[in-house]
Amino acid sequence: MWKEAAVEAYEDVGFAEPAGAAAVAGAERRLGGPLPAALVGLLGETDGVIGHHGTDTVWPLDQIVEENLHCRSDPGFARLYMPFDALLFFADNGGGDRFAFVRTPERDDVFVWEHEDDSRRWVARDLRDYLGRSLAGGGDEWYR
Repeated sequence: MWKEAAVEAYEDVGFAEPAGAAAVAGAERRLGGPLPAALVGLLGETDGVIGHHGTDTVWPLDQIVEENLHCRSDPGFARLYMPFDALLFFADNGGGDRFAFVRTPERDDVFVWEHEDDSRRWVARDLRDYLGRSLAGGGDEWYR
């Protein structure tokens, strides 16, 4: 289902081997809560999605964990930005902006965090919409 949705938007999309259930459970333990069901479903088909110019349209599971733990604990980030505890980052644009689900309160929507000004704004109604918009666009204009 997820691979097909990605290919519909961009036929040259890249995929990885699926993430196993044990890896997902370990990631949820490390992050202190469940991953969104849609993201778990996608990771069960492919451990990451590679879009235009090699950009990680969806990060591999290990990167999801490491990036979120880093953003939540880095003292430099704490001085510069609002807290990231309510967000679950799962992708970036290759230039610093990151895409996230809002975990508190739990929502299916996808938001972008723009690193230049610490803004957080809505960009897609769910993961499928995000894949379609981001992969079809091939650049940053789709969310600006």
